[in-house]
Amino acid sequence: MAPPKSEWEKQMLHLDAEIRRLEAEFNMYFAGRLPRPPWETRTRVTALVKKYDQGYIRNTADRFRFETLQARFQKFIDICDRQMTMREMGRSPGAKRKSQGAMPSAPAQEAEHNAQGAKGAPGAKTAGERAREVTEKKADKAEKVVKFGRADAGADSQVKELYEQLAAAKKQVGEAPVAYERVAALVKAQVSKFADESTKVAFKIALKDGKVSLTVKPEKGE
Repeated sequence: MAPPKSEWEKQMLHLDAEIRRLEAEFNMYFAGRLPRPPWETRTRVTALVKKYDQGYIRNTADRFRFETLQARFQKFIDICDRQMTMREMGRSPGAKRKSQGAMPSAPAQEAEHNAQGAKGAPGAKTAGERAREVTEKKADKAEKVVKFGRADAGADSQVKELYEQLAAAKKQVGEAPVAYERVAALVKAQVSKFADESTKVAFKIALKDGKVSLTVKPEKGE
């Protein structure tokens, strides 16, 4: 039996669902299946993201999960805003509707083409769906970095921070977690190898193509 979800996990699941709803509604708008953009949904989701962003998130894994959702939301909004601007620029103030015989604007043609493709061709993607794919790929590459100096290799707090961020990233993509002892041993070995008075060792966690990567790189002191 699955353990009960924490209150924070419930909140993140709700935020994820709201972001997905916003994405779906914008997809329908760009495909011509909604008469106007989903401003109400966007305002509601923006308020949720702002609320969690301004709050204090103590747990590193919880913070990592929220920041991933936040990055995904912001990238999607940026893409939507650019598409909205393109649609507005592509329409002349006195343009007639297609039903009156006028040539539709380029964005309108694209939206119509996508709507027809969604109805007639299984697997056809709308402009909004393609925008969502780009957004998720960018969010997928979000990185977290923890740096260690020579004196930090045995610092439990920093090792724990790296471990929690790595565990959260692996959980997000469904990978099995790495034992804490292995992470601690890796930190100790790499810091011993690379760190000196002027050099720190950066442990970088990245999500790319649905997989977690952990890279180690020495960096000169700031």
